[in-house]
Amino acid sequence: MTEEIVTINNLQKRYGGKTVLNGVSFTVKRGEIIGYIGPNGAGKSTTVKIMLGIEDDFSGEVTIFGQDISDGDMEYKRKIGYVPEIAEVYDNLTGQEYLTFIGELYGLNFDLADYKAKSLMELFGVGEVYHSRIASYSKGMRQKLLIISSLLHNPELLFFDEPINGLDANSVMIFKEIMTQLAAQGKTIFYSSHIMDVVEKISSRIILLHDGKIAADGTFNELKAQNTEGSLEQIFNQLTGFSEHKELGARFVSIVGEV
Repeated sequence: MTEEIVTINNLQKRYGGKTVLNGVSFTVKRGEIIGYIGPNGAGKSTTVKIMLGIEDDFSGEVTIFGQDISDGDMEYKRKIGYVPEIAEVYDNLTGQEYLTFIGELYGLNFDLADYKAKSLMELFGVGEVYHSRIASYSKGMRQKLLIISSLLHNPELLFFDEPINGLDANSVMIFKEIMTQLAAQGKTIFYSSHIMDVVEKISSRIILLHDGKIAADGTFNELKAQNTEGSLEQIFNQLTGFSEHKELGARFVSIVGEV
């Protein structure tokens, strides 16, 4: 029987008077790549932040690696990697200084962190800026730095939020292959993105949140069988009730063309 890595039962979260998560429940097993999607404000980031221990004051049960995260023991975080959608990095540090600092935070000794960081930067095509200050990095270079920093300590559970922002086409292909290989090793991955065709291709399972609830949960083929639409983008629009894109696009273009 495949090991359960994450179990969430009746998760609820409110901000002031607004309910952001309303009874979310799911179980994730080792080696799954979960496409975790939904419209802005659906509760995706809140769920992830709760699992990471960044957000508290929730009701329901969240168990990671068999540990109830509300027990106050933070040890489970050592086995997690995270690339947020928007991340602040220390611009005044070099790539080497930043990555070895992150590695040491996770318990690696300096030499091992330095070796792994330099090797991964070179494989990702940015080895030449390893000793340059991050302030000089392009958006793509920064994104590669964040991806590497999330993987240095060989985590068991990964959270990627829009991880391919700023990456060129070749780097996207490399990243997708990295995820496939990690899942084959038994790593578990949560992948959040608004780029539906990538989610469709890489996910072994897709969970769609809408208005704080799970609107769909299954493989892409299962979701396709349950809905009349074909692509994941079309299924997404059908399940979230969004059908105005053509009309809005046409109106936008008509205003652009006014003189």
